[in-house]
Amino acid sequence: MTTLQSVPALGTHPASGSLPSRAETREQLSRATYDLLVIGGGILGISTAWHAAQSGLRVALVDAGDFAGATSSASSKLLHGGLRYLQTGAVKLVAENHFERRAVSREVAPHLANPLTFYLPVYKGGPHGAAKLGAGVFAYSALSAFGDGVGHVISPAKAQRDVPELRTDDLKAVAVYRDDQMNDARMALMTVRAAVDAGAVVLNHAAVTGLRFTRGRVTGAELKDGVDGTEFGVTARLVLNATGPWVDHLRKMEDPNAAPSIRLSKGAHLVLKRTRPWRAALATPIDKYRITFALPWEDMLLLGTTDEEYEGDPADVSVTEADTAQILDEAAFSIRDQQLSRDLITYSFAGLRVLPGGPGDTSKAKRETVVTEGRGGMLSVAGGKWTTFRHIGRTVMNKLAALPGHPLAEDMEPMNRLPRKLPLPGIANPNAVAHRLLIDGPAPGPRMAPDTARHLATHYGSLAFDIARLANENPALAERVHPDAPEIWAQVAYARDHEWAETADDVLRRRTTLTIRGLATDEVRDGVEKLLADRD
Repeated sequence: MTTLQSVPALGTHPASGSLPSRAETREQLSRATYDLLVIGGGILGISTAWHAAQSGLRVALVDAGDFAGATSSASSKLLHGGLRYLQTGAVKLVAENHFERRAVSREVAPHLANPLTFYLPVYKGGPHGAAKLGAGVFAYSALSAFGDGVGHVISPAKAQRDVPELRTDDLKAVAVYRDDQMNDARMALMTVRAAVDAGAVVLNHAAVTGLRFTRGRVTGAELKDGVDGTEFGVTARLVLNATGPWVDHLRKMEDPNAAPSIRLSKGAHLVLKRTRPWRAALATPIDKYRITFALPWEDMLLLGTTDEEYEGDPADVSVTEADTAQILDEAAFSIRDQQLSRDLITYSFAGLRVLPGGPGDTSKAKRETVVTEGRGGMLSVAGGKWTTFRHIGRTVMNKLAALPGHPLAEDMEPMNRLPRKLPLPGIANPNAVAHRLLIDGPAPGPRMAPDTARHLATHYGSLAFDIARLANENPALAERVHPDAPEIWAQVAYARDHEWAETADDVLRRRTTLTIRGLATDEVRDGVEKLLADRD
Protein backbone atom coordinates (compact mmCIF):
# COMPACT_ATOMS: atom_id res chain seq x y z
CA MET A 1 0.00 0.00 0.00
CA THR A 2 1.26 3.46 -0.82
CA THR A 3 2.39 5.11 2.38
CA LEU A 4 1.08 8.46 3.51
CA GLN A 5 4.55 9.98 3.20
CA SER A 6 4.76 9.05 -0.48
CA VAL A 7 1.39 10.42 -1.50
CA PRO A 8 2.68 13.87 -2.57
CA ALA A 9 4.81 12.10 -5.15
CA LEU A 10 1.58 10.87 -6.70
CA GLY A 11 0.54 14.38 -7.60
CA THR A 12 -0.08 14.81 -11.28
CA HIS A 13 -1.10 18.09 -12.81
CA PRO A 14 -4.53 18.08 -14.47
CA ALA A 15 -4.29 16.51 -17.88
CA SER A 16 -5.16 18.23 -21.10
CA GLY A 17 -8.87 17.99 -21.69
CA SER A 18 -9.60 18.01 -17.97
CA LEU A 19 -12.60 19.79 -16.52
CA PRO A 20 -12.81 23.58 -16.19
CA SER A 21 -12.18 24.90 -12.70
CA ARG A 22 -15.10 25.55 -10.37
CA ALA A 23 -14.52 29.28 -10.76
CA GLU A 24 -14.70 28.95 -14.55
CA THR A 25 -17.88 26.88 -14.30
CA ARG A 26 -19.50 29.40 -11.92
CA GLU A 27 -18.63 32.20 -14.33
CA GLN A 28 -20.15 30.26 -17.20
CA LEU A 29 -23.31 29.56 -15.21
CA SER A 30 -23.61 33.18 -14.07
CA ARG A 31 -23.23 34.96 -17.38
CA ALA A 32 -25.64 32.95 -19.57
CA THR A 33 -29.40 32.56 -19.67
CA TYR A 34 -30.24 28.88 -19.84
CA ASP A 35 -33.31 27.29 -21.36
CA LEU A 36 -33.47 24.81 -18.49
CA LEU A 37 -31.95 24.81 -15.02
CA VAL A 38 -32.12 21.37 -13.41
CA ILE A 39 -31.79 21.46 -9.63
CA GLY A 40 -30.86 18.04 -8.33
CA GLY A 41 -28.06 15.73 -9.46
CA GLY A 42 -29.72 12.40 -8.76
CA ILE A 43 -30.43 10.12 -11.67
CA LEU A 44 -33.77 11.78 -12.53
CA GLY A 45 -32.19 15.22 -12.83
CA ILE A 46 -29.14 13.85 -14.61
CA SER A 47 -31.23 11.93 -17.13
CA THR A 48 -33.41 14.96 -17.84
CA ALA A 49 -30.34 17.17 -18.31
CA TRP A 50 -28.90 14.58 -20.71
CA HIS A 51 -32.06 14.39 -22.80
CA ALA A 52 -32.59 18.15 -22.73
CA ALA A 53 -29.05 18.79 -23.95
CA GLN A 54 -29.52 16.20 -26.70
CA SER A 55 -32.66 18.04 -27.80
CA GLY A 56 -30.67 21.25 -28.34
CA LEU A 57 -31.63 23.16 -25.21
CA ARG A 58 -29.09 25.16 -23.24
CA VAL A 59 -28.98 23.23 -19.96
CA ALA A 60 -27.47 23.80 -16.51
CA LEU A 61 -27.45 21.18 -13.73
CA VAL A 62 -26.55 21.84 -10.08
CA ASP A 63 -26.67 19.78 -6.90
CA ALA A 64 -26.16 20.70 -3.25
CA GLY A 65 -23.99 17.64 -2.75
CA ASP A 66 -22.28 15.25 -5.09
CA PHE A 67 -23.83 13.74 -8.20
CA ALA A 68 -25.82 10.67 -7.10
CA GLY A 69 -24.78 11.61 -3.58
CA ALA A 70 -28.00 10.47 -1.89
CA THR A 71 -30.58 7.87 -2.92
CA SER A 72 -29.24 7.41 -6.45
CA SER A 73 -26.13 5.72 -5.02
CA ALA A 74 -28.07 3.93 -2.26
CA SER A 75 -30.23 1.61 -4.35
CA SER A 76 -30.29 -2.18 -4.60
CA LYS A 77 -28.03 -1.81 -7.68
CA LEU A 78 -30.56 -3.58 -9.92
CA LEU A 79 -31.85 -3.04 -13.43
CA HIS A 80 -35.00 -5.13 -13.29
CA GLY A 81 -38.48 -5.60 -14.66
CA GLY A 82 -40.10 -5.75 -11.23
CA LEU A 83 -41.19 -9.34 -10.66
CA ARG A 84 -43.44 -8.39 -7.74
CA TYR A 85 -45.52 -6.08 -9.96
CA LEU A 86 -46.99 -9.15 -11.67
CA GLN A 87 -48.96 -9.81 -8.48
CA THR A 88 -50.84 -6.54 -8.94
CA GLY A 89 -51.55 -7.25 -12.61
CA ALA A 90 -49.19 -4.52 -13.85
CA VAL A 91 -48.22 -6.53 -16.92
CA LYS A 92 -47.66 -3.50 -19.16
CA LEU A 93 -45.43 -1.89 -16.53
CA VAL A 94 -43.25 -5.01 -16.26
CA ALA A 95 -42.92 -5.22 -20.04
CA GLU A 96 -41.90 -1.54 -20.23
CA ASN A 97 -39.39 -2.04 -17.43
CA HIS A 98 -37.93 -5.04 -19.27
CA PHE A 99 -37.53 -2.96 -22.43
CA GLU A 100 -35.61 -0.29 -20.56
CA ARG A 101 -33.55 -2.83 -18.61
CA ARG A 102 -32.44 -4.63 -21.74
CA ALA A 103 -31.78 -1.39 -23.62
CA VAL A 104 -29.47 -0.14 -20.87
CA SER A 105 -27.68 -3.41 -20.23
CA ARG A 106 -27.28 -4.44 -23.88
CA GLU A 107 -27.00 -1.25 -25.93
CA VAL A 108 -26.70 1.90 -23.79
CA ALA A 109 -24.26 0.77 -21.10
CA PRO A 110 -23.14 -2.86 -21.48
CA HIS A 111 -19.83 -1.80 -19.91
CA LEU A 112 -21.60 -0.75 -16.70
CA ALA A 113 -24.22 -3.50 -16.32
CA ASN A 114 -24.02 -7.25 -16.11
CA PRO A 115 -26.59 -10.07 -16.26
CA LEU A 116 -27.39 -11.82 -13.01
CA THR A 117 -29.24 -15.07 -12.37
CA PHE A 118 -31.78 -14.97 -9.54
CA TYR A 119 -32.99 -17.89 -7.45
CA LEU A 120 -36.31 -17.71 -5.61
CA PRO A 121 -36.27 -20.43 -2.94
CA VAL A 122 -39.58 -22.11 -2.16
CA TYR A 123 -39.69 -23.27 1.46
CA LYS A 124 -42.26 -25.41 3.18
CA GLY A 125 -44.83 -23.09 4.71
CA GLY A 126 -43.62 -20.11 2.69
CA PRO A 127 -45.90 -17.41 1.22
CA HIS A 128 -45.81 -18.89 -2.30
CA GLY A 129 -45.80 -22.41 -3.70
CA ALA A 130 -43.46 -23.83 -6.33
CA ALA A 131 -46.17 -23.95 -9.02
CA LYS A 132 -47.10 -20.30 -8.50
CA LEU A 133 -43.50 -19.07 -8.55
CA GLY A 134 -42.67 -21.28 -11.50
CA ALA A 135 -45.56 -19.78 -13.45
CA GLY A 136 -44.53 -16.32 -12.28
CA VAL A 137 -40.95 -16.51 -13.49
CA PHE A 138 -42.10 -18.02 -16.80
CA ALA A 139 -44.49 -15.10 -17.33
CA TYR A 140 -41.75 -12.69 -16.25
CA SER A 141 -39.33 -14.02 -18.84
CA ALA A 142 -42.09 -14.04 -21.47
CA LEU A 143 -42.60 -10.30 -20.91
CA SER A 144 -38.95 -9.79 -21.86
CA ALA A 145 -39.56 -11.87 -25.02
CA PHE A 146 -37.43 -14.65 -23.49
CA GLY A 147 -34.37 -12.54 -24.24
CA ASP A 148 -32.74 -13.78 -21.03
CA GLY A 149 -33.87 -17.40 -21.26
CA VAL A 150 -36.99 -19.07 -19.94
CA GLY A 151 -37.94 -18.83 -16.28
CA HIS A 152 -38.07 -22.29 -14.77
CA VAL A 153 -37.74 -24.34 -11.58
CA ILE A 154 -34.66 -26.31 -10.47
CA SER A 155 -33.79 -28.61 -7.59
CA PRO A 156 -32.33 -27.37 -4.30
CA ALA A 157 -29.14 -29.37 -4.93
CA LYS A 158 -28.50 -27.64 -8.25
CA ALA A 159 -29.13 -24.21 -6.72
CA GLN A 160 -26.73 -24.87 -3.86
CA ARG A 161 -23.90 -25.49 -6.31
CA ASP A 162 -24.18 -21.85 -7.38
CA VAL A 163 -25.04 -20.49 -3.90
CA PRO A 164 -23.08 -22.60 -1.40
CA GLU A 165 -24.53 -20.72 1.58
CA LEU A 166 -28.13 -21.48 0.57
CA ARG A 167 -30.16 -22.88 3.47
CA THR A 168 -31.65 -26.20 2.33
CA ASP A 169 -33.73 -27.16 5.36
CA ASP A 170 -37.37 -27.48 4.21
CA LEU A 171 -36.36 -26.17 0.76
CA LYS A 172 -38.78 -27.69 -1.76
CA ALA A 173 -37.70 -26.09 -5.05
CA VAL A 174 -36.02 -23.01 -6.53
CA ALA A 175 -37.50 -20.81 -9.26
CA VAL A 176 -35.04 -19.16 -11.65
CA TYR A 177 -35.17 -15.88 -13.58
CA ARG A 178 -32.68 -13.29 -14.84
CA ASP A 179 -32.25 -9.54 -14.49
CA ASP A 180 -29.24 -7.20 -14.49
CA GLN A 181 -27.22 -5.30 -11.92
CA MET A 182 -24.92 -2.28 -11.93
CA ASN A 183 -22.86 0.07 -9.83
CA ASP A 184 -25.45 2.84 -9.53
CA ALA A 185 -22.98 5.61 -8.68
CA ARG A 186 -20.84 4.82 -11.73
CA MET A 187 -23.91 4.62 -14.00
CA ALA A 188 -25.07 8.03 -12.77
CA LEU A 189 -21.63 9.56 -13.24
CA MET A 190 -21.37 8.29 -16.81
CA THR A 191 -24.78 9.83 -17.50
CA VAL A 192 -23.45 13.17 -16.20
CA ARG A 193 -20.58 12.82 -18.65
CA ALA A 194 -23.08 12.12 -21.43
CA ALA A 195 -25.01 15.26 -20.52
CA VAL A 196 -21.82 17.34 -20.59
CA ASP A 197 -20.77 15.78 -23.89
CA ALA A 198 -24.16 16.91 -25.24
CA GLY A 199 -23.52 20.49 -24.07
CA ALA A 200 -24.85 20.72 -20.50
CA VAL A 201 -22.97 22.75 -17.86
CA VAL A 202 -22.86 20.99 -14.48
CA LEU A 203 -21.68 21.80 -10.97
CA ASN A 204 -21.90 19.68 -7.86
CA HIS A 205 -21.57 20.91 -4.26
CA ALA A 206 -23.60 24.01 -5.13
CA ALA A 207 -26.65 24.51 -2.90
CA VAL A 208 -29.72 26.55 -3.79
CA THR A 209 -30.23 29.33 -1.24
CA GLY A 210 -33.20 30.93 -2.99
CA LEU A 211 -35.13 31.12 -6.24
CA ARG A 212 -35.15 33.97 -8.73
CA PHE A 213 -38.51 35.39 -9.76
CA THR A 214 -39.55 37.60 -12.68
CA ARG A 215 -43.15 38.86 -12.53
CA GLY A 216 -44.10 35.96 -10.30
CA ARG A 217 -42.41 33.30 -12.43
CA VAL A 218 -39.43 31.25 -11.28
CA THR A 219 -36.56 32.25 -13.55
CA GLY A 220 -33.48 30.85 -11.89
CA ALA A 221 -31.80 30.26 -8.57
CA GLU A 222 -29.31 31.75 -6.14
CA LEU A 223 -26.56 29.34 -5.13
CA LYS A 224 -23.67 28.97 -2.74
CA ASP A 225 -20.57 26.97 -3.63
CA GLY A 226 -20.07 24.39 -0.89
CA VAL A 227 -16.34 24.15 -1.60
CA ASP A 228 -15.25 27.79 -1.16
CA GLY A 229 -18.45 29.59 -0.12
CA THR A 230 -18.75 31.72 -3.27
CA GLU A 231 -22.28 32.96 -3.91
CA PHE A 232 -23.59 33.19 -7.47
CA GLY A 233 -26.79 32.81 -9.48
CA VAL A 234 -28.19 31.11 -12.56
CA THR A 235 -30.90 32.54 -14.81
CA ALA A 236 -33.12 30.19 -16.80
CA ARG A 237 -36.34 30.28 -18.79
CA LEU A 238 -37.55 27.21 -16.93
CA VAL A 239 -36.47 25.55 -13.67
CA LEU A 240 -36.87 21.84 -12.96
CA ASN A 241 -36.97 20.69 -9.34
CA ALA A 242 -35.48 17.18 -9.33
CA THR A 243 -34.29 17.14 -5.73
CA GLY A 244 -35.75 13.77 -4.79
CA PRO A 245 -36.57 13.60 -1.05
CA TRP A 246 -36.14 17.39 -0.87
CA VAL A 247 -38.65 18.12 -3.67
CA ASP A 248 -41.22 19.66 -1.31
CA HIS A 249 -38.54 21.80 0.35
CA LEU A 250 -37.84 23.50 -2.96
CA ARG A 251 -41.54 23.71 -3.80
CA LYS A 252 -42.02 25.73 -0.60
CA MET A 253 -39.33 28.15 -1.80
CA GLU A 254 -41.58 28.70 -4.82
CA ASP A 255 -44.82 28.79 -2.82
CA PRO A 256 -44.74 28.79 1.01
CA ASN A 257 -48.29 27.40 0.99
CA ALA A 258 -47.50 24.43 -1.26
CA ALA A 259 -49.04 21.25 0.12
CA PRO A 260 -46.86 18.13 0.52
CA SER A 261 -46.76 16.15 -2.72
CA ILE A 262 -44.77 13.06 -1.76
CA ARG A 263 -44.07 10.58 0.99
CA LEU A 264 -40.82 8.78 1.66
CA SER A 265 -39.94 5.15 2.21
CA LYS A 266 -36.57 4.13 3.62
CA GLY A 267 -34.62 1.28 2.09
CA ALA A 268 -31.61 0.07 4.11
CA HIS A 269 -28.89 -2.30 2.91
CA LEU A 270 -25.91 -4.14 4.37
CA VAL A 271 -22.65 -5.01 2.59
CA LEU A 272 -20.78 -8.09 3.81
CA LYS A 273 -17.64 -9.97 2.90
CA ARG A 274 -18.46 -13.26 1.20
CA THR A 275 -17.38 -16.49 2.88
CA ARG A 276 -17.56 -18.40 -0.43
CA PRO A 277 -18.10 -17.54 -4.09
CA TRP A 278 -21.68 -16.85 -5.24
CA ARG A 279 -22.65 -17.38 -8.88
CA ALA A 280 -26.28 -16.34 -8.49
CA ALA A 281 -28.43 -14.03 -6.37
CA LEU A 282 -31.21 -14.94 -3.96
CA ALA A 283 -34.61 -13.27 -4.00
CA THR A 284 -36.44 -14.69 -1.01
CA PRO A 285 -40.16 -14.00 -0.50
CA ILE A 286 -40.83 -12.67 2.99
CA ASP A 287 -44.58 -12.25 2.63
CA LYS A 288 -47.08 -11.84 -0.19
CA TYR A 289 -45.56 -8.56 -1.38
CA ARG A 290 -42.01 -8.28 -0.06
CA ILE A 291 -38.80 -9.94 -1.22
CA THR A 292 -35.41 -9.75 0.45
CA PHE A 293 -32.34 -9.83 -1.79
CA ALA A 294 -28.90 -11.34 -1.34
CA LEU A 295 -26.82 -10.10 -4.27
CA PRO A 296 -23.21 -10.88 -5.19
CA TRP A 297 -21.94 -7.38 -5.99
CA GLU A 298 -18.42 -5.91 -6.30
CA ASP A 299 -16.89 -9.11 -4.83
CA MET A 300 -19.09 -8.56 -1.78
CA LEU A 301 -22.59 -9.60 -0.71
CA LEU A 302 -25.37 -7.00 -0.69
CA LEU A 303 -28.35 -7.68 1.58
CA GLY A 304 -31.66 -5.80 1.74
CA THR A 305 -33.86 -4.05 1.61
CA THR A 306 -36.25 -2.59 4.15
CA ASP A 307 -39.38 -0.67 3.17
CA GLU A 308 -40.90 1.58 5.80
CA GLU A 309 -42.34 5.08 5.81
CA TYR A 310 -39.84 7.79 6.72
CA GLU A 311 -40.87 11.17 8.12
CA GLY A 312 -37.58 12.69 9.31
CA ASP A 313 -35.09 15.02 7.68
CA PRO A 314 -33.84 13.32 4.47
CA ALA A 315 -30.30 14.40 5.37
CA ASP A 316 -30.47 12.29 8.53
CA VAL A 317 -31.44 8.98 6.97
CA SER A 318 -29.23 6.15 8.22
CA VAL A 319 -29.18 2.45 8.97
CA THR A 320 -30.37 1.77 12.51
CA GLU A 321 -29.78 -1.24 14.71
CA ALA A 322 -33.39 -2.24 14.03
CA ASP A 323 -32.71 -2.10 10.26
CA THR A 324 -29.61 -4.26 10.63
CA ALA A 325 -31.43 -6.83 12.75
CA GLN A 326 -34.35 -6.95 10.30
CA ILE A 327 -32.13 -7.42 7.26
CA LEU A 328 -30.10 -10.19 8.89
CA ASP A 329 -33.21 -11.91 10.26
CA GLU A 330 -34.92 -11.87 6.88
CA ALA A 331 -31.76 -13.04 5.11
CA ALA A 332 -31.61 -15.98 7.53
CA PHE A 333 -34.72 -17.47 5.90
CA SER A 334 -32.53 -18.64 3.03
CA ILE A 335 -28.86 -18.06 4.03
CA ARG A 336 -26.74 -20.03 6.46
CA ASP A 337 -25.68 -18.38 9.69
CA GLN A 338 -21.95 -18.39 8.94
CA GLN A 339 -22.50 -15.92 6.06
CA LEU A 340 -24.58 -13.62 8.26
CA SER A 341 -22.06 -12.92 11.01
CA ARG A 342 -22.01 -9.24 11.96
CA ASP A 343 -18.21 -9.42 11.83
CA LEU A 344 -18.52 -9.71 8.03
CA ILE A 345 -20.37 -6.40 7.64
CA THR A 346 -18.15 -3.82 5.93
CA TYR A 347 -20.68 -1.07 5.24
CA SER A 348 -24.33 -0.14 5.48
CA PHE A 349 -26.36 2.48 3.66
CA ALA A 350 -29.93 3.72 3.35
CA GLY A 351 -31.79 5.60 0.65
CA LEU A 352 -35.23 7.17 0.42
CA ARG A 353 -37.76 6.12 -2.18
CA VAL A 354 -39.94 9.01 -3.29
CA LEU A 355 -43.56 7.88 -3.56
CA PRO A 356 -46.71 9.77 -4.57
CA GLY A 357 -48.49 11.23 -1.57
CA GLY A 358 -51.41 9.29 -0.11
CA PRO A 359 -52.30 6.48 2.28
CA GLY A 360 -51.37 2.82 2.14
CA ASP A 361 -48.48 0.48 2.78
CA THR A 362 -45.29 1.78 1.14
CA SER A 363 -44.26 -1.75 0.14
CA LYS A 364 -47.37 -1.95 -2.09
CA ALA A 365 -46.98 1.51 -3.64
CA LYS A 366 -46.09 1.82 -7.32
CA ARG A 367 -42.75 3.41 -8.14
CA GLU A 368 -44.34 5.89 -10.52
CA THR A 369 -42.98 9.26 -11.61
CA VAL A 370 -45.00 12.39 -10.95
CA VAL A 371 -44.41 15.69 -12.78
CA THR A 372 -46.19 18.78 -11.40
CA GLU A 373 -46.12 22.50 -12.19
CA GLY A 374 -46.04 25.00 -9.33
CA ARG A 375 -47.62 28.42 -8.95
CA GLY A 376 -44.43 30.08 -10.16
CA GLY A 377 -44.06 27.82 -13.19
CA MET A 378 -41.37 25.59 -11.69
CA LEU A 379 -41.71 21.95 -12.71
CA SER A 380 -41.13 19.28 -10.07
CA VAL A 381 -40.37 15.66 -10.92
CA ALA A 382 -40.31 12.94 -8.28
CA GLY A 383 -40.41 9.18 -7.97
CA GLY A 384 -39.69 6.37 -10.36
CA LYS A 385 -37.25 3.48 -10.69
CA TRP A 386 -33.56 3.44 -11.51
CA THR A 387 -34.28 0.98 -14.31
CA THR A 388 -36.41 3.48 -16.22
CA PHE A 389 -34.15 6.53 -15.86
CA ARG A 390 -33.99 7.11 -19.62
CA HIS A 391 -37.76 6.82 -19.95
CA ILE A 392 -38.22 9.34 -17.13
CA GLY A 393 -35.93 11.79 -18.92
CA ARG A 394 -38.01 11.46 -22.08
CA THR A 395 -41.24 11.83 -20.09
CA VAL A 396 -40.08 15.13 -18.58
CA MET A 397 -38.98 16.39 -21.97
CA ASN A 398 -42.38 15.60 -23.47
CA LYS A 399 -43.93 17.54 -20.59
CA LEU A 400 -41.67 20.52 -21.38
CA ALA A 401 -42.72 20.43 -25.01
CA ALA A 402 -46.41 20.46 -24.06
CA LEU A 403 -46.33 23.32 -21.55
CA PRO A 404 -48.98 26.03 -22.09
CA GLY A 405 -47.64 28.55 -24.55
CA HIS A 406 -44.95 26.07 -25.61
CA PRO A 407 -42.09 28.23 -24.28
CA LEU A 408 -39.37 25.74 -25.18
CA ALA A 409 -40.94 23.65 -27.94
CA GLU A 410 -39.57 25.76 -30.80
CA ASP A 411 -36.02 25.44 -29.46
CA MET A 412 -35.94 21.70 -28.82
CA GLU A 413 -35.84 18.68 -31.05
CA PRO A 414 -38.82 16.38 -30.33
CA MET A 415 -37.92 13.22 -28.43
CA ASN A 416 -39.20 10.99 -31.23
CA ARG A 417 -36.56 12.43 -33.57
CA LEU A 418 -33.63 11.68 -31.26
CA PRO A 419 -31.70 8.38 -31.07
CA ARG A 420 -33.68 6.06 -28.78
CA LYS A 421 -30.70 4.13 -27.47
CA LEU A 422 -27.80 6.58 -27.44
CA PRO A 423 -24.91 4.90 -25.57
CA LEU A 424 -23.17 6.27 -22.52
CA PRO A 425 -19.49 7.27 -22.69
CA GLY A 426 -16.99 4.44 -22.63
CA ILE A 427 -19.27 1.91 -24.30
CA ALA A 428 -17.25 -1.19 -25.09
CA ASN A 429 -17.16 -4.91 -24.46
CA PRO A 430 -15.70 -5.05 -20.92
CA ASN A 431 -14.10 -8.44 -21.57
CA ALA A 432 -12.22 -7.01 -24.54
CA VAL A 433 -11.16 -3.93 -22.54
CA ALA A 434 -9.87 -6.06 -19.67
CA HIS A 435 -7.93 -8.23 -22.11
CA ARG A 436 -6.32 -5.20 -23.72
CA LEU A 437 -5.38 -3.74 -20.36
CA LEU A 438 -3.66 -6.98 -19.42
CA ILE A 439 -1.64 -7.36 -22.61
CA ASP A 440 -0.85 -3.69 -23.26
CA GLY A 441 0.88 -2.91 -19.98
CA PRO A 442 4.03 -0.78 -19.76
CA ALA A 443 6.97 -2.52 -21.38
CA PRO A 444 9.53 -1.96 -18.61
CA GLY A 445 7.16 -2.30 -15.65
CA PRO A 446 4.87 -4.92 -14.15
CA ARG A 447 1.67 -5.71 -15.95
CA MET A 448 -1.67 -4.67 -14.53
CA ALA A 449 -3.18 -7.11 -12.08
CA PRO A 450 -6.15 -9.09 -13.48
CA ASP A 451 -8.56 -7.88 -10.79
CA THR A 452 -7.61 -4.25 -11.47
CA ALA A 453 -8.01 -4.72 -15.23
CA ARG A 454 -11.45 -6.27 -14.75
CA HIS A 455 -12.48 -3.55 -12.30
CA LEU A 456 -11.45 -0.74 -14.65
CA ALA A 457 -13.16 -2.39 -17.62
CA THR A 458 -16.49 -2.79 -15.83
CA HIS A 459 -16.52 0.68 -14.24
CA TYR A 460 -15.15 2.83 -17.07
CA GLY A 461 -15.42 0.80 -20.27
CA SER A 462 -13.04 2.12 -22.94
CA LEU A 463 -12.26 5.14 -20.71
CA ALA A 464 -10.19 2.69 -18.68
CA PHE A 465 -7.43 3.19 -21.25
CA ASP A 466 -7.13 6.84 -20.12
CA ILE A 467 -6.55 5.65 -16.56
CA ALA A 468 -4.04 3.07 -17.76
CA ARG A 469 -2.11 5.84 -19.55
CA LEU A 470 -1.90 7.83 -16.31
CA ALA A 471 -0.54 4.76 -14.56
CA ASN A 472 1.96 4.13 -17.33
CA GLU A 473 3.25 7.72 -17.21
CA ASN A 474 3.64 7.72 -13.43
CA PRO A 475 4.39 4.32 -11.81
CA ALA A 476 3.24 5.61 -8.42
CA LEU A 477 -0.25 6.02 -9.85
CA ALA A 478 -0.23 2.33 -10.84
CA GLU A 479 -0.04 1.26 -7.19
CA ARG A 480 -3.11 0.06 -5.35
CA VAL A 481 -4.84 2.52 -3.05
CA HIS A 482 -5.35 -0.36 -0.59
CA PRO A 483 -3.86 -3.85 -0.94
CA ASP A 484 -7.26 -5.52 -0.52
CA ALA A 485 -9.04 -3.58 -3.28
CA PRO A 486 -8.50 -3.45 -7.07
CA GLU A 487 -8.46 0.36 -7.26
CA ILE A 488 -5.26 2.19 -8.19
CA TRP A 489 -4.18 5.76 -7.47
CA ALA A 490 -4.63 6.73 -11.13
CA GLN A 491 -8.39 6.49 -10.53
CA VAL A 492 -8.16 9.16 -7.86
CA ALA A 493 -6.28 11.52 -10.18
CA TYR A 494 -8.77 10.75 -12.92
CA ALA A 495 -11.73 11.40 -10.61
CA ARG A 496 -10.22 14.78 -9.70
CA ASP A 497 -9.51 15.88 -13.26
CA HIS A 498 -12.40 14.33 -15.21
CA GLU A 499 -15.18 13.28 -12.81
CA TRP A 500 -15.93 16.32 -10.62
CA ALA A 501 -14.55 14.74 -7.41
CA GLU A 502 -14.10 17.42 -4.75
CA THR A 503 -14.04 15.48 -1.46
CA ALA A 504 -12.60 12.22 -0.22
CA ASP A 505 -16.13 10.79 0.04
CA ASP A 506 -16.78 11.68 -3.60
CA VAL A 507 -13.87 9.40 -4.49
CA LEU A 508 -14.11 6.70 -1.84
CA ARG A 509 -17.88 6.21 -1.80
CA ARG A 510 -19.01 6.96 -5.36
CA ARG A 511 -16.11 6.87 -7.82
CA THR A 512 -14.47 3.81 -6.29
CA THR A 513 -15.61 0.91 -4.10
CA LEU A 514 -13.20 1.49 -1.20
CA THR A 515 -15.84 2.65 1.28
CA ILE A 516 -18.29 -0.15 0.62
CA ARG A 517 -15.44 -2.64 1.08
CA GLY A 518 -14.68 -1.15 4.50
CA LEU A 519 -11.26 0.02 3.30
CA ALA A 520 -11.59 3.82 3.58
CA THR A 521 -9.02 3.96 6.38
CA ASP A 522 -7.63 7.19 7.79
CA GLU A 523 -4.45 6.61 5.82
CA VAL A 524 -6.32 6.04 2.58
CA ARG A 525 -8.53 9.07 3.20
CA ASP A 526 -5.52 11.31 3.92
CA GLY A 527 -3.83 10.13 0.74
CA VAL A 528 -6.92 10.84 -1.35
CA GLU A 529 -7.30 14.31 0.16
CA LYS A 530 -3.66 15.12 -0.63
CA LEU A 531 -4.08 14.06 -4.23
CA LEU A 532 -7.34 15.99 -4.61
CA ALA A 533 -5.64 19.11 -3.27
CA ASP A 534 -2.93 18.94 -5.93
CA ARG A 535 -4.93 20.69 -8.65
CA ASP A 536 -2.49 23.36 -9.75
